[in-house]
Amino acid sequence: MELRDLEAFVAVAEELHFGRAAARLYVAQPSLSNRISQLERELHLLLFDRSTRSVTLTDAGQRLLKPARLVLRDATAVRETATSIVAGEEGLVRVSFLGAASQRALSLLAHAVRRSHPGIELLLQSQVYVDVAFDLLCDGDLDLAFVRSPITRPELSFRVVEVEQLMCALPEGHRLADRDSIRLEDLKDDGFVAMPESSRSMLRATLHSMCLAAGFPPRIAQVAPDPATVMALVAAGAGVTITLSSMRPVQNVGIVYKPLEDTEPQHWFAALAWRTDNATPALARVLEISEEVLPTPDLDPYGIKESDLRVAL
Repeated sequence: MELRDLEAFVAVAEELHFGRAAARLYVAQPSLSNRISQLERELHLLLFDRSTRSVTLTDAGQRLLKPARLVLRDATAVRETATSIVAGEEGLVRVSFLGAASQRALSLLAHAVRRSHPGIELLLQSQVYVDVAFDLLCDGDLDLAFVRSPITRPELSFRVVEVEQLMCALPEGHRLADRDSIRLEDLKDDGFVAMPESSRSMLRATLHSMCLAAGFPPRIAQVAPDPATVMALVAAGAGVTITLSSMRPVQNVGIVYKPLEDTEPQHWFAALAWRTDNATPALARVLEISEEVLPTPDLDPYGIKESDLRVAL
């Protein structure tokens, strides 16, 4: 039994006239009559009572009409869904984000996708470490990720969506909290809160290198598993840390943020990254939406181009 057999049956059942049913299906009437006869033989049922004047459904035909319509409706739904998937109107896009720091950008993107393309599902997962996100993208386990430069994988494409400034975060009661800016050397006796060394966190590596450049090795007073916990510990007075300006609106209770003195202004570039050969239509649609709600900032004041943010391992 084929779908066109059921289409023929439903057309005749609704028209109760082979000529009109044939015209509706754009087929010749003899061909339609043969198809109905073949269907009856296959089902071992008489579906229509035929006479020279009329066509009526048998009891068996009446009973089969509803399930036949349901099958055709489901087949239509399959075709429409397939068309939507090809057009990028439906589909699943797996998105990784950098914990609390990218929540604002993620929220803007998710709301825009939901509003304009409700058939696209975003499967969200928090991903603390950038290198892990790169691995997942390259292995095909992610479609899109919020990351930070440098982009170290040649098989990935990316687009900058935000420029972040490196800042010092202090507990509100810290002795330097009233200063307009902070010199790192003034923190040589302070304990720092940081992610574990094994995390491959770029912030942890930057903290270490900047403190060494200021003339002292940082004393790590407490280790935290993720940026949000780092900031919570700073707010609780466990130590100070180096963080990014994007954390300020996320964690602003119990913490003061200060720019750093005596260092070159350090800016980090948040980006969206995806595997270049990922041709999923839904991903293409999400990337289009991202360009509207998360436009690329002007990079000229920083003297760089996006291509400068790619570094080969």
